[in-house]
Amino acid sequence: MTNVVRRPTPADPTPGLVTGVQVPSSVVRTQPPELGPDAVAVVEGRSFMVSNAAGDVPVGTIGGLVHDDTRLLSQWQLTLGGAPLLILSSGLIDDSSAAFFLTNSDLPHVPTNSVGIRRQRFISDAMQERIELECFATAVRSVQLRLRVGTDFADLFEIKQRVRDRSANVSRQHSADGSGLCFTYRNNDFSAVTDIRVSPPADRVEENDLIWDLCLEPGTKWRGELTVDLPRRPTELPTLHRRFGQGFDLVGEDPTRSWEFHCPIQDFDSELLHRVLEKSKMDLVALRIEQMIGTETVTLPAAGLPWFLTIFGRDSLVTAYQTVSFGTRLARGTLRSLANCQGRHLDDFRDEEPGKILHEVRSGELTRTGEKPHNPYYGTADATQLWLILLSEYWRWTLDDEHVRQFRANVHAALRWIDHYGDVDRDGYVEYATRSPQGLGNHCWRDSPDGIAYSDGTIPVLPIATCEIQGYTYDAKLRVAELCDGPLRDPELAERLRTEAHELRERFNRDFWLEQRGGYYAVGLDGDKRPIDSMTSNMGQLLWSGIVPPDRARVVAGHLLSEHMFSGWGIRTTSTENLCYNPIGYHSGTVWPHDNALIAHGLARYGFREEATRVIVAMLEAADASGHRLPEAFAGYDRSYGRKPVPYPTACTPQAWASAAPLLFLRTLLGLEARDGRLRLDPRLPADFGRVTLGRLPAFGKHWDVEAIGDQGHVRLTDRPTD
Repeated sequence: MTNVVRRPTPADPTPGLVTGVQVPSSVVRTQPPELGPDAVAVVEGRSFMVSNAAGDVPVGTIGGLVHDDTRLLSQWQLTLGGAPLLILSSGLIDDSSAAFFLTNSDLPHVPTNSVGIRRQRFISDAMQERIELECFATAVRSVQLRLRVGTDFADLFEIKQRVRDRSANVSRQHSADGSGLCFTYRNNDFSAVTDIRVSPPADRVEENDLIWDLCLEPGTKWRGELTVDLPRRPTELPTLHRRFGQGFDLVGEDPTRSWEFHCPIQDFDSELLHRVLEKSKMDLVALRIEQMIGTETVTLPAAGLPWFLTIFGRDSLVTAYQTVSFGTRLARGTLRSLANCQGRHLDDFRDEEPGKILHEVRSGELTRTGEKPHNPYYGTADATQLWLILLSEYWRWTLDDEHVRQFRANVHAALRWIDHYGDVDRDGYVEYATRSPQGLGNHCWRDSPDGIAYSDGTIPVLPIATCEIQGYTYDAKLRVAELCDGPLRDPELAERLRTEAHELRERFNRDFWLEQRGGYYAVGLDGDKRPIDSMTSNMGQLLWSGIVPPDRARVVAGHLLSEHMFSGWGIRTTSTENLCYNPIGYHSGTVWPHDNALIAHGLARYGFREEATRVIVAMLEAADASGHRLPEAFAGYDRSYGRKPVPYPTACTPQAWASAAPLLFLRTLLGLEARDGRLRLDPRLPADFGRVTLGRLPAFGKHWDVEAIGDQGHVRLTDRPTD
């Protein structure tokens, strides 16, 4: 199936805004094999290394060392005596370090389990690996240790599809003494280097194999170390150097972990809350990006591991919104970074328009040589509104008038984009249609090719106006009106925006509401302005935006918590009553934690606290059953289907907006809001959660202590030390 663009007739035509591009609903591709359910991924900044549970990266898999969107190692396999090693145990020590405990298989003259092997790996400004052997045999044995190395310099976009052969442009050199092996790739102005340093030097190098001839006497210990440099961009701050040792201790204090340090001090009676919240904070630290913009150091969340370690518009904005009650550092960094790249030109290839907030930034070869439009790519119709919403939320929690005023021009540019480029046919709705031959077909959060479909699975014609984007637009205009009454000091614009928001609300509730099935909101309008009749979780996000009248809110809440929408683990993206429902379809029946977090917050906004709590508890239990971590998404099977949520096959984990969801869950349970320089608390905590205490919670340039149990709670200025 294809998305077909229906050409609108703009009231004020602008050349090149919409073309008759057809967007394929699927791409034929060759899928490389995965590394198994116990794959181990270490990450630091824009670099990650994914291996199997033995620490190996077999050739032809999706694993390897990726830095700045280029794969520097596509093979990394350790053998002893020509045989693969046996796994005793392995796993992460923390986000950027892992350990693998191995032993030998049965070899000639070397019995099984007579050699202990430990591999330690971490990523900082380099990927470093230590290999340690200890011989427990009773006689002297000679054995060969071999590390087979390979690199294809694949672009990130190729790794999960088909990698082109670059071997003709790759040169290889090794040091005569075996202390180094270097691969260099060049394609016109693009170049990449994999420089492996070896200590002690290999006894010899054969092709791409580093070989040590070991004489293992009883009790012998041997250690080798390998290093692959990971150069940083000029705007990126280097990580602090780390050393091998117990826990791979940091040398000094890591400033990029300061967001976690400045989070409130939590004290929960509930072990469930404690486990999930701690895991969430650890994951958000792992997904952080720190960079310099001018003279300012900013920290913001990357979207997810391993394939999305980069700046996203929608994902980073929603993540920052969910975390804002735990500190505004991620929000501040996200606002600054995205404003710095706000669209300035009309560029069909990149789907760029003036005032538009980007979708995604990439820096691999395909992007830098112009084959991909991701430098940056602007194919999103909701990030601009979400940027305005986050700016408002940042101000509500800080009252930082001066910082908000720095974005005055960005705010006006974003509003112009909404009204002009976002609404090309002037029907009062923001709609999307890609103009890039490399672009996404859907520019909403359900951005898979079949993410927006009629209930029978038919793909609608473009341009499409999805319901939640109209809700974001409504909320954004009201929030900017509030900023215009405050730091932006523009009462005339405030009045106009409130009028426009009111008119949008009236128009939206006329055109998107469908009377069948007891009444619900269509997921969108197609290019012919026909309602797209799927019943989806998007209508739950309308409650978060506040665009739903109270009488319809009750109907929407009923649908969301019904058996056909609520799986028992969370709210499905698509109702089981739709013919297009698929419990393992990316957006057609799965359960997404960030979606549920926004929906639960919206339910509470309309007074449906019991329903919100039901969703939140289910999601927290799903996290606890999944190693205390919420993945990007999981299958939409009913809870009776199994004791644990069924994983979605290729979900990113951790994924930033899923990792941040528990923070918004807690805020919703507490009824915690910041308005007019006051913290408001209206808790509805389940009885078995007991007492919740947050100490040193930052707001308005001060720190507060929050305590709640059941429906009782209080807020007071902290008397604890703040540094």
